[in-house]
Order: sequence, then C-alpha cells, then structure tokens
Amino acid sequence: MEDKSYVTLFIDDDPQPLGTFPAPVSFDLDTKKLTDGPHLLKVVSKDHKGKEGIKSIPFIVRNGPAIAIEGIKKDEVVDGVLPLMINAYGKGDQKTFMLHGSETPQSIPFWFIVLLIAFAAWAAYYLITSGTITLFK
Repeated sequence: MEDKSYVTLFIDDDPQPLGTFPAPVSFDLDTKKLTDGPHLLKVVSKDHKGKEGIKSIPFIVRNGPAIAIEGIKKDEVVDGVLPLMINAYGKGDQKTFMLHGSETPQSIPFWFIVLLIAFAAWAAYYLITSGTITLFK
C-alpha cells in the first residue's frame, strides 16, 4: 500500500461516491446536477494505515429562481383575506447579471410612517410657536 491518504466524496445518502482522490484534492462540485434544497457532503478519508476519518458538511442548493413573498411569514397565524406580494427571479449566471426582476419591491415599513408623522407634527409645532415671537421691533 502507498504512503498516501485518499479522500472519497459522497452526496446525501448515495452509496455511489462522486469519486476517490489522493489527498490533497481540488474538486469542483457542480450543484446544477442537484435539486434545490438541503444536501449533505460527506468526506471520508483513509490514511496509508487504513484508519478512516469522516466529516459531514450540510449545505443548501438554490439554483432555481429566488422566491420572495411579502405579506405572510413562516408559521404565522392568519385569518381573513391576505394581500400577498410574490416575486420570483433568476440570478442569471456568473458572467451576466439580470437587471429585470432582480429586486423585490417592498411596502413602506411601519416605523418610517411613524417617523414621518412625528416629523410633520414637530414641523407644525415649530411653525405655530415661532410665529408668535416677534423677531424685529
């Protein structure tokens, strides 16, 4: 047996490995062949004496279009009619950027409306109170 360690790569629970390589290895994992969602990369290494080490790395693939939903959150309790805003957009590829649909429009946050009302109230108060003071005689 050689004085080399070998690395075997597995995806999810597939008994067929992606490959076995002498260590150190540089490997390009093509996620386009995987379905969107959670996956597990399992790396099994064996040294020249036959001792084995295992490392599992969970990761999430999202090659499909991104989906953004405003108006409902995960596990939210709702009733009545829900106004939803749904946007789905692809990110193009690594060489080009798709401008159309790449931003998700959102409603104005509640805190901004409260801040705007408070500023308008302060401005009205300032105008009323400063108008009663005579600056020049």
